[in-house]
Amino acid sequence: MNRKWVRVTLMMLGIAGVSSAQAAVDSYRYAHVTISTPWYIFLFLLMGVFAPFILMAILAWRVAMRKTKQDSDEDNKTHLEK
Repeated sequence: MNRKWVRVTLMMLGIAGVSSAQAAVDSYRYAHVTISTPWYIFLFLLMGVFAPFILMAILAWRVAMRKTKQDSDEDNKTHLEK
């Protein structure tokens, strides 16, 4: 009984290996460069690389504006105390 399950498992693994190899060969036709490839590369870079830098710039700007507002509030308090 145990040998039967080993054979079935090996047969299933073999079938999965053959189908994945055929899928890899079949998917090669999608790997060709077309006229729209630079556009797709740009979109990938825009989302994956440039978006964190844009977010970082926005957050740095907000923190800088918050600090200048706090500084101006402190200046107003010191002028009112005098």
